[in-house]
Amino acid sequence: MSVSDPIADMLTRVRNAVMIGQATVAMPSSKMKVEIANILKDEGYLEKVEIVDGERPNQPVLRVRVKYVGKRRERQSVLTGLERVSRPGRRVYTKKQDIPWVLSGIGIAILSTPKGVMTGQKARSLGVGGELLCKVW
Repeated sequence: MSVSDPIADMLTRVRNAVMIGQATVAMPSSKMKVEIANILKDEGYLEKVEIVDGERPNQPVLRVRVKYVGKRRERQSVLTGLERVSRPGRRVYTKKQDIPWVLSGIGIAILSTPKGVMTGQKARSLGVGGELLCKVW
């Protein structure tokens, strides 16, 4: 089954896993998804990101482990919200001075820039704008 928006599919899978308290999430892998997952890991929202062989020979699987805090019964996810901003039907681009602050700096914005996929804070420091992929808090 083909997906028209693979990034939104990835974010939805992670959001659904957080809602039911699931520890790991598996999805078809792509370069963009791996970059986004690595950013979420570096920012402390995910514990582990790994690429494993899938059932099909040429389709690797991206497996991420969601980070939780607290004891077993009271545990809560570090990740509280994911929002897809730019979609295939409506692309959203931003200039370097217009990169949004997510929850006054508590969350992060993930951008696809000419220098690669990065957080909004890093894009501001490098002085580049780009496509605003998603917001995470």
